[in-house]
Amino acid sequence: QVRLVESGGRLVQVGDSLRLSCAESGGTNIAMGWFRQAPGKEREFVAAISISGGSTKFADFVKGRFIISRDDAKKTVYLQMGSLQPEDTGVYYCVAGPYAQLLIGNPKDIDYWGKGTLVTVSS
Repeated sequence: QVRLVESGGRLVQVGDSLRLSCAESGGTNIAMGWFRQAPGKEREFVAAISISGGSTKFADFVKGRFIISRDDAKKTVYLQMGSLQPEDTGVYYCVAGPYAQLLIGNPKDIDYWGKGTLVTVSS
């Protein structure tokens, strides 16, 4: 069973940068990514990275501000976020599963979820 544990969420100011981490265990050669859920809104796709790390995809709202990467030796995926805005506030969830499913971006299709880490961007 794949287990995902996120860390790194905290209160930041507008324009700040923040790096989220997701430690994975129990899986082998699996694509990973991030979703987020803002207060009162549905969960939405943020980013995904393929098994090899050679392919990545981001939601349109990212607009070049985020980078997703993976360190397979540490079984960890990172989401480096920059130029944070209040609308980036929410719980960020690490996800894992087939890359094609992550790219579709439908939460109902995602096999594995972490419990989430809260990011709050204050103005």
